[in-house]
Amino acid sequence: MMLHIPGVLSAEQLAECRARLLAAQWTDGKTTAGFQSAQAKHNLQLPEDDETARDIGELITRALARHPLFIAGALPANIFPPLFNCYQGGQSFGTHVDNAIRVNKTTGEQIRTDLSATLFFCEPDEYDGGELVVEDSYGAHSVKLPAGDLILYPSSSLHQVLPVTRGARISSFFWIQSMVRDDGQRSLLFDLDTSIQSINQQLGADSETSIRLTGVYHNLLRRWAL
Repeated sequence: MMLHIPGVLSAEQLAECRARLLAAQWTDGKTTAGFQSAQAKHNLQLPEDDETARDIGELITRALARHPLFIAGALPANIFPPLFNCYQGGQSFGTHVDNAIRVNKTTGEQIRTDLSATLFFCEPDEYDGGELVVEDSYGAHSVKLPAGDLILYPSSSLHQVLPVTRGARISSFFWIQSMVRDDGQRSLLFDLDTSIQSINQQLGADSETSIRLTGVYHNLLRRWAL
């Protein structure tokens, strides 16, 4: 399941973050890639211990903790500290799959990457190219979202970032270990959750239908959660 999550950051937060990111010291993005990914990765990245990266990363994780659509879609158990990249001057990231396990260098904790996320800091008309292309059983999906919006997709997906031929594409990327590791099960729970919310608006949360379906949701989550 791919999920577009709008408005993770406000306009004010975006302006402050962009100012800090533009003034930051960027390095070669290959330093955080696995062996296979490094062959296809051509971009700039902030070091994981960079103060700007840490501060904005904490802002992002706090915002996501308050975003009901993200919680419903990801069912997060753990979020890897957000990283930051920049593509410009023809830079790109060829087709690859994200590493299954990431290690938090600060805590040493290992995180299984069930979901990948990209949060955009630039508006689509500020750069040419730079689309995130994610492949699944239904084909290839091209993603280029407004600043402040996030795309969530299974980390098992083949994906790439097309060359940026004008301007710069600045974004944050990170991974989520979900309470429900199976993408099909997460998708069913998300569809059930959104259906319950719709019923609540029509019939009220205390209706018999809503109560029964809410029970089904939690019993499935109890069955599938790790």
